Amino acid sequence: MTSPSHVPVLLDRVVSLLAPTLDHDGAVMVDATLGLGGHTEAVLRSCRLARVIGIDRDRAALDLAGERLAPFGDRFTGVHAVYDQIPRVLADLGLDAVDAVLFDLGVSSMQLDVTERGFAYREDAPLDMRMDRTGGPTAADVLNTYPEAELARVLRDYGEERFARRIAAAIVREREREPFATSARLVALLYAEIPAPARRSGGHPAKRTFQALRMEVNDELGVLRRALPAAVAAIRVGGRVVVESYHSLEDRLVKRAFTAATRSDVPPDLPFVPEGHEPALRLVTRGAEKADPQEIEDNPRAASVRLRAIERVTGVAS
Repeated sequence: MTSPSHVPVLLDRVVSLLAPTLDHDGAVMVDATLGLGGHTEAVLRSCRLARVIGIDRDRAALDLAGERLAPFGDRFTGVHAVYDQIPRVLADLGLDAVDAVLFDLGVSSMQLDVTERGFAYREDAPLDMRMDRTGGPTAADVLNTYPEAELARVLRDYGEERFARRIAAAIVREREREPFATSARLVALLYAEIPAPARRSGGHPAKRTFQALRMEVNDELGVLRRALPAAVAAIRVGGRVVVESYHSLEDRLVKRAFTAATRSDVPPDLPFVPEGHEPALRLVTRGAEKADPQEIEDNPRAASVRLRAIERVTGVAS
């Protein structure tokens, strides 16, 4: 039986947002965060004229998704890349523009489920957390080399951890005795440093620190900051960018990018928008859409999702 963690969040709503722009011969969607391919599979089943380019920095995810999507033949193309490399991926494939780009941000269920990846805190594992294991610093590198103030910043900004300074000081103290290598020792430290009342009411004490380390190791906000304008630039007239985010900082970046893209250059006190000065894009969703209580009950990961979509109405993709 499939675990709820393997069910794509807001799947039907995502497909309904993408379908109108993919209902024509030659339609192309970029799934910028392919993962296990759940969204792409649903799109390929529903939009039979479309093909999908699936991007993922995790080779293991690409392999698994490739097996899952093999029945669709050449309607699916998998690419090993980070999703801020959308312009290069499209250029390599000879594409000037696409009809849709989808982002489902955060960590995939597969990465959480494989213990040795080090994303989960409930089992002892190497402190890796790299989505692309072919290179780059690990979570252990961050813990063992960052200055105390920088560690506190990461925990505070990415994990929204109230006790960031206290935890950072304890990490620095403990790494002098022995470098951090596996998750169990870090989890034990977090239990010791986070006061009992906060542990009882704030969920698992390791959740926020592990999230912060993952986001730092994979430069998730930096990648998203670069990827959003690239995605907006890549869509042709009628094309849409759809984003599911699970962290307030991610959603803030998406909101800011979409607001900037849909803003007119006409002074706000002008009573009308002159022809030729209309915004090139429009918001498709009204604010950020959330999952309903039933979906959250069925799939707890949906509790924090924020869904936004934008559409190009004029101009050409650059």
